[in-house]
Amino acid sequence: MSIFVKRKIRDAYGGLRQRLVLQQSAERQFKRQFFGLLLVIVTWSLAMGWLLALATNAHATPTAEIGTVDVVPAQYQLGQELYLENCSTCHIGLPPAVLPTQTWKNLLQDSQHYGAQLKPLVDPPRILVWKYLSTFSRVKRDDEETPYRLNDSRYFKALHPGVKLPRPVQLGSCVSCHQGASDYNFRRLTAEWK
Repeated sequence: MSIFVKRKIRDAYGGLRQRLVLQQSAERQFKRQFFGLLLVIVTWSLAMGWLLALATNAHATPTAEIGTVDVVPAQYQLGQELYLENCSTCHIGLPPAVLPTQTWKNLLQDSQHYGAQLKPLVDPPRILVWKYLSTFSRVKRDDEETPYRLNDSRYFKALHPGVKLPRPVQLGSCVSCHQGASDYNFRRLTAEWK
């Protein structure tokens, strides 16, 4: 074999070895970049999840602290406070779900309130109360008349199955079973209903 052929073989083998080393180096670099990118994505996802949880108050509220039937998100709490401030001074404030949305809308618009002349709420408090009531009230069926009394409310009856309700149901009679009703806490019941 001539020196020329040996040199060609050695050069070819050296080039092949160099290409193999370069290929292995590129693969290692690709793996590092891939795992680096994966680490960035996982870190970003965890950080965004944590921030969203903080922003939406996604932490659980103990049942004893809730009081009402539903947990009220921060964006509706001022509306709830205004509702209670304006409505529970004369009678017990009812949870919005007890009456349909249409009932609450009519009550907010009418200055005649069950035989009493009231000063109507004006904006912006009226808007805040309306957002709270409309969000937490229920939809009225098409075939259902708009109820203005508890004993006419389909939902109120559904919440009290097997309960002998006085006729007519009075807002003050809620306290006989719901000890905390005057504090807008309908979860606290008398021993008879626990």
